[in-house]
Parts: sequence; structure tokens; C-alpha cells
Amino acid sequence: MQKGLVGWRGPLPVWAMRLFLFGGAVALAVAAQQGNAGDAAETAPGVRVVQSAIEQTQYTRFYDPSYVRIPYPGGDVPLERGVCTDVIIRAFRAAGVDLQKEIYVDMAANYVEYPPKWGQRRPDRSIDHRRVPNLMTFFERKGKSLAISNDPASYLPGDVVAWDLGRGILHVGIVTDVKSGDGLRRLLVHNLGSGAKIEDILQSWKIMGHYRYF
Repeated sequence: MQKGLVGWRGPLPVWAMRLFLFGGAVALAVAAQQGNAGDAAETAPGVRVVQSAIEQTQYTRFYDPSYVRIPYPGGDVPLERGVCTDVIIRAFRAAGVDLQKEIYVDMAANYVEYPPKWGQRRPDRSIDHRRVPNLMTFFERKGKSLAISNDPASYLPGDVVAWDLGRGILHVGIVTDVKSGDGLRRLLVHNLGSGAKIEDILQSWKIMGHYRYF
């Protein structure tokens, strides 16, 4: 066993120098790992949004636009059912953002800025966040709106896309990191009549909005 260095006088022995250099290398490696962990933490919300959206395809089986009075905040309809906006709401909650609360608070303070389409006189915490026009307005008001592009590469994982299906019917979905069969487009998770699906639909309808929250 090597002797300790307490009370040592003179040049360090070779074994001690090697130990010193090894300890420095370990410290640098730990610091690098911590730096990488910090970088991962910065991108974590967007990753969680995509993961949640894809997971929803396993349990949300029905499209159900029924009005349901739900708790506030954090309220939700049964997970096996919902509408297109519920895909967004559930995915954002996985990243720590409760759109039910965020939209209600903004509408309560700025009600006239939101579309007056439903004959309401005040915000409704059970339904307002589940309406596509309100979701689009909220993203725009928060500065999360991006330019609409015909280039599929402009749409990144975690982005929200809104379409016009025709006759003024709006629809939304979330961009994932899964590529189409030809590798040219990212698939999106959406719920259009038969539960949450992951499909190659980016350019299936006229794009009305492109949003990046995280």
C-alpha cells in the first residue's frame, strides 16, 4: 500500500502525481455530465409534450365533443375520449403547462380579445380552453405564433398546427419526432372523429396557424 502524503516534503512521487491528474479528469467528466443534464433539462418540456401526445394514441379511443363540467384547475374529461384540443391540453400538462388555467386567466382579464362565437357573457372554465379559436387566440396573444410555411421542415416536434377543414371547421394537432414513410414530413397526433391518431396529415388541409410554445 502506498504511503500517504501528510507531512510530505519535496517533489511529489509519480504515483501521487498520477492520482492528482486522475482526480482532475474525473472532476472534468462529472462537470461535463452535469452540463449535458442542464442542456437536456432545457429541452425537456418539448420532449414531454411529444411523448404525451404519442402516448395518447394508446388510450384516447373516442371523439366526444359533449360539454362536460370539469374541475378547475387541472380538469379533464375521461381520458378515453375527447376532441382535438384535448390532445394539446393533455400534452402541455405533461410539460407543466395547464392551458385550462392559462386560458381562463387570460380570458377573464381580456375577454373582448377572444372570439365572441358562443353567446357567452363571461369565461367558462370547463369549455373555453377546449375550443380551437380560443386556443389559437391564446397562442397568438402570448407571442407563440410562427409564420405559416409550405416547407415541412419548418414544423418541429412539439409545435401545434391548426387547419381549416372546410366550411369554417378548425382542427389542431401536435407535431411529433416520427417521420413519414418517405422521410419528408413529421407525423402529427390529432383526434378527428375516432380518437387520438398519429398520422401524416401536415399538408392535408389548409394550415391556419403554426405555434411553438416551448
